[in-house]
Amino acid sequence: MTATDSIVPQIAGRDDFHPESRVWVYVASRKLKPEESTQLQNLLNIFVQKWTAHNEDLKAVAEVFANQIIVLMVDETQAGASGCSIDKSVHFLEQVGRELNVDLFDRMRFGAVVDNQLQLLAKDDFAAAVAEGHINADTPVLNTLVQTRRELLDNWLTPFGNSWHRRLV
Repeated sequence: MTATDSIVPQIAGRDDFHPESRVWVYVASRKLKPEESTQLQNLLNIFVQKWTAHNEDLKAVAEVFANQIIVLMVDETQAGASGCSIDKSVHFLEQVGRELNVDLFDRMRFGAVVDNQLQLLAKDDFAAAVAEGHINADTPVLNTLVQTRRELLDNWLTPFGNSWHRRLV
């Protein structure tokens, strides 16, 4: 086990899900309080148990990770997620975000592993950390654009120098 293993969502290790299971990553605009994370995880568990596409149950799982990231995964070998079912998940997350008074779709918050600790920073703060040398080409950053369980396992953490983040800062 490496120091960064705890920075990979646990659902990545779900061997009962196909490696090409679809993954969606959502980042909250702020760190959730522990009780908010628990509430959100409970709501996500209920949602994925009832989630369907064209009246077929989806094999799905969700995780609140690091009190600020939501990872949603669907194994499409059983039933595929349709546009309508994906819309259901988005509307669900929008509703929960309103209830918790947090934006769960913050695409301009970036994660970096500094001193073996995950830090989620607003784009400007991330850019400042790069400019000040706290984040360099070798710093592991979160690839929130992963689309499959395999990518979540293999490419969740990637060196900043090889990441999509470089284009934005």
